[in-house]
Amino acid sequence: MTTPLNPSNDDLLDAVEDVEETLETGISLVVEAPDAEERLDKFLAKHLGETYSRERIQALIKGGNIHKDGQVWNKSSFRVKLGQVIHVVEPELQTLEMPAWDVPLDVIFEDEHLLVINKPAGMLTHPTGLQQPDTLVNAVLHHCKGQLSGINGVERPGIVHRLDRDTEGLIVVAKSDQAHHGLAEQLQDKTMYRRYNAIVQGHVQDLNGTVRIGIGRHSQQRNKMQADWTGKTAVTHYHVKDTLNDKFTWVQCQLETGRTHQIRVHMAYIGHPLVGDPLYGTGLALQWKELMPEAGQALQAYALRFIHPITREAKHFELPPSEHLLKVWDALTHRV
Repeated sequence: MTTPLNPSNDDLLDAVEDVEETLETGISLVVEAPDAEERLDKFLAKHLGETYSRERIQALIKGGNIHKDGQVWNKSSFRVKLGQVIHVVEPELQTLEMPAWDVPLDVIFEDEHLLVINKPAGMLTHPTGLQQPDTLVNAVLHHCKGQLSGINGVERPGIVHRLDRDTEGLIVVAKSDQAHHGLAEQLQDKTMYRRYNAIVQGHVQDLNGTVRIGIGRHSQQRNKMQADWTGKTAVTHYHVKDTLNDKFTWVQCQLETGRTHQIRVHMAYIGHPLVGDPLYGTGLALQWKELMPEAGQALQAYALRFIHPITREAKHFELPPSEHLLKVWDALTHRV
């Protein structure tokens, strides 16, 4: 339990007051009978799991931010005892060594915990290790200046899921560790709903279908992924929305998992690469950049649904087909 404590236990109340006099910020937890002899990390996870991720709890322990009777407890294996007061000291938030980028963002929703953005095609979600000041993360750092409570102790936005550089559409970004933890949990539990518009080559025969094959790193081209039965589990559901003379198909895909390049790899695997995809496509997919140089692959994350990790409200966002996809579809109608 967290303080305030049961006032009937005067000894424990005095102990907590003494601790709080010397430690200005933090959370005090009293070990009660059900938790006696529990490992420190498991005890903290049980009582702080809605606020801190397990990774964050481990970092707090190793960083000397867990105190017991004025002593630092820096080992996860320590056993808590009945009546002990465990104090979690929140360290000063570190500043991310990354430049903020002053660029307008198409913000669909925002509150103190998270924001939903319509990312444009051509923008990386986050830096890939190079000095790239023009990613979504850089833009969010500028947009949320002074509003980020930190992810794992660092003042930065929490990226839960990514969109490829040339994929446009909806992406949710956390402002706090608690929001990040809650969203990541939904993504892992497959309860976050994500749907995409895609234009692919060829006539997709089945009105509805599912692609189930693992995805792994390409053995020779490290910038590519490949369908691989030994790779990480990947499942994509699709529905045919429209066709063009059996030569092109507009499909709507729903992700059950979230692997790198998943829709692009899966659609290419079943013989229907995305129009405008130079990495996995053939024929027109490779030529399309020359026909429409401003366009990437014809892929838009148009729908996103999740439970708000703090308010527990159901949130649903949906975009109409983008101007880019409509332009691609119109251009294809003149080719067939």
